[in-house]
Amino acid sequence: MLKKAGKWKSYISFFCLSILLMYSFSQAQEKNKEILDIDMFAEFGFFAVLDHKVQFGRDGTYLDYNENGGQDVLFPFTRFGINTQLNRNIFVLLYQPLLLKTTELIDRDLVIDDLVFPESTPVEFTYGFPFYRFSYAFDITEPGGEWDIGLGLSLQIRNATITFQSTDGELYRTNRDVGLVPLLKALFNWRFTDNFHFGAEIDGIYAPVSYLNGDNNDVTGALIDASIRAGYVEKNKRYKIYLNLRYLAGGAQGQSDNYEPPSDGYVKNWLNFLTVSTLFSWNIF
Repeated sequence: MLKKAGKWKSYISFFCLSILLMYSFSQAQEKNKEILDIDMFAEFGFFAVLDHKVQFGRDGTYLDYNENGGQDVLFPFTRFGINTQLNRNIFVLLYQPLLLKTTELIDRDLVIDDLVFPESTPVEFTYGFPFYRFSYAFDITEPGGEWDIGLGLSLQIRNATITFQSTDGELYRTNRDVGLVPLLKALFNWRFTDNFHFGAEIDGIYAPVSYLNGDNNDVTGALIDASIRAGYVEKNKRYKIYLNLRYLAGGAQGQSDNYEPPSDGYVKNWLNFLTVSTLFSWNIF
């Protein structure tokens, strides 16, 4: 627990210091009249699982959710947040629910943390990976121009619950984890007419975890959340609507030193999702 608390403090301290330095720089450079915009936004659509595999335990099954876990269909997608711009400073608070629940009659033995689900067992799969994200970006372009280009950082809180349970309730395994993920961020928006805009946004990182937290484990993690969108902006800029295409991928692989039996601490978890959604934005200030 002390190691985990230390990692959280390191992440938070680094993120807060970076934001403070970037914000101080932007304020020192700001010479224009103060501009404040606050937008609430929501996305609604669907996503497809392009590829999704997990393994719990070094002797565990490397499960393909698409082929053997019932994830070969479309799932609902939602996302909510608040986007605030103060002069050239951009702050984003985001909540992303993510829950996949499926049931499949497995066609081979499935081993999860030393527990065997025999062939032909009906299994309920739950993959919950919602997250919260706070982002800061600095707009490097001049306000009021044709382009907005922001560069910054994000801090994401993952809240994972992954379970495997036979439908009779006799066999059960779960893996739960809450953690912090620091990310790099970039965004841009192009106003090609007064009413039609094109934009893109990306948050991502690839890192050996041990180098980030000073630990001696060999876990490697990655995350990318990238989207492109095109849409209509109402004349007074009160309402915006976009068609949004998003690629969400990431995961981790390696031996953790924070685990409890029956787990041996080894995890391999990689996902690749593609989402299609409509994004609605309301300017409330």
